Amino acid sequence: MKNSIIAFVTLFLLVACNKNESKTNLHITGNIKGLKEGTLYIQRYADSSLVAIDSIKIDGNSAFESNIDLKSPEMLYLYLDRGVTNSLDNNIMFFAEPGTINIETNLDSFISSAKITGSKNQELYEEYKKINSRFSDENLTLIEQKFKAVKSNNAKAIDSINALQDNNIKRKYLYATNFAVNNKDHEVSPYIALAEIYDINIKYLDTIQKSMTPKVANSLYGKKLTKYVDAIKETEAK
Repeated sequence: MKNSIIAFVTLFLLVACNKNESKTNLHITGNIKGLKEGTLYIQRYADSSLVAIDSIKIDGNSAFESNIDLKSPEMLYLYLDRGVTNSLDNNIMFFAEPGTINIETNLDSFISSAKITGSKNQELYEEYKKINSRFSDENLTLIEQKFKAVKSNNAKAIDSINALQDNNIKRKYLYATNFAVNNKDHEVSPYIALAEIYDINIKYLDTIQKSMTPKVANSLYGKKLTKYVDAIKETEAK
């Protein structure tokens, strides 16, 4: 009888452990070459600030892993504690989704050398950023030209550059809108709408919101976009 009770308790504990393990649906692996000792944090935005959801001690082995319970695909951050302020300069953004995601980088160029695999949303976001960077580069060039025009008091050149800057912004926003609509079946779509073009004309946000598939509409960012669009419409109706 005693052995039966022990066996039952053991079985119960195994079942309970399996249930707990099933709660984590995101497995993060990675390696930071050159990192001998330190602490890594997996963070997410909550109430307008970064909050740690897991910590990883590095002691001699630069490889790391983490298991997260992810309710919905979302942008997370891999923060390296260098003993300075918690700034985005020490954070690698990665679009997390259920499954296994791998992050490879090195200590000297923590952000720029990061290679992230295992997430379709991350892949799409990197594709978006690659094109979007062209608009940013063009704007920097125009800013430099405008500075020279202002310095030489060339009013005609200033007006021309202002027109080019306005056109560049329109192209940037139109690209973001088209990218979001074309990828309506991925959570990166509402994320881009909220993070990149939140101040665009409501009709474009409304188009993105209505284009989302049911799965995306029910995601973290899908719900936020719907709430945001509804709030703007309500304000404009007053």
